[in-house]
Amino acid sequence: MADYEIVPEDWSRALGVVAHPDDLEYGAAGAIARWTAQGKWVGYVMVSRGEAGIAGLPPAECGPLRSAEQIAAARLVGVDTVDFLDHPDGVIEYGVPLRRDLTAAIRRHRPEVLITLNHRTHWGFGNRNSPDHRNVGEALLDAVGDAGNEWIFPEAGPAWGGVRMVLVAGSPEAGHAVDISATLDASVASLKAHAAYLRGLGDSSMGDADAFLRGMAERTGERFGGVPSCSFELIGF
Repeated sequence: MADYEIVPEDWSRALGVVAHPDDLEYGAAGAIARWTAQGKWVGYVMVSRGEAGIAGLPPAECGPLRSAEQIAAARLVGVDTVDFLDHPDGVIEYGVPLRRDLTAAIRRHRPEVLITLNHRTHWGFGNRNSPDHRNVGEALLDAVGDAGNEWIFPEAGPAWGGVRMVLVAGSPEAGHAVDISATLDASVASLKAHAAYLRGLGDSSMGDADAFLRGMAERTGERFGGVPSCSFELIGF
C-alpha cells in the first residue's frame, strides 16, 4: 500500500456534515481540533439527532440527550456551531428534501471544505455500512453542485460554489491523511463526551474511546510517517 498524501490546509472554512451525533468523533475530530487550533472556522451539521441510537432508551429521551452530548463534544475541539436538520434517525432517505436541506446548509455556512463519514457500501474491515451514512454522503456530494447553481433550490439561499473538496473520514478508499499527534487527546475527550452513547455500546470495541481512537491513529500513522494520524478520502471539486 502506498503512503498517504497530506491533506491540503490552504483554506479557512470547513463544515462537517454527518448523519448522527458521534459520527465525526470516530476519527475526524482529531483533524478538526488541529484545524480550529490553526484559526480555521469549522461548523457541524447533524442530519438527525441520533434518537434511535441507544437500545432501551426511547427516542423522545434519546434525541435531546445525544444532541446535548454532540454540542459538548464539538466544543472540546473548537467547534461552536452545531446545526440539526431533524431527519429521522435510522431511516434517512436520499432524495430532494435531503439535498435541499444540505444545499441550504452549504449556502448558509459557505465552506471551502466539507467533512463527512464513509458513504461507501462497506467499511474497510468488510462490514456493510449503514443506509444513513450512505444516503447522507451521496446527498452531500450532490448538494455541492446544487449549492453552486442559482436555479436549483433558490429558496435555500444565495448560490455558493466555493466548495473545493470533500474529506471522507473512515473511507476504505482513503488516500490522504492529517497528523493529529498534537490533538489526539482532544479527539479522545470529544468522543468520551458521548457518555450515554458509549455506555449503550457496552463491551463493544467502539465503546472504548481511548483504545479505539489511539489504535486507529497508530495504524494510519504506519502509512504517514509514523505519527498518529487521521485518514481521509479526498474528493475534489
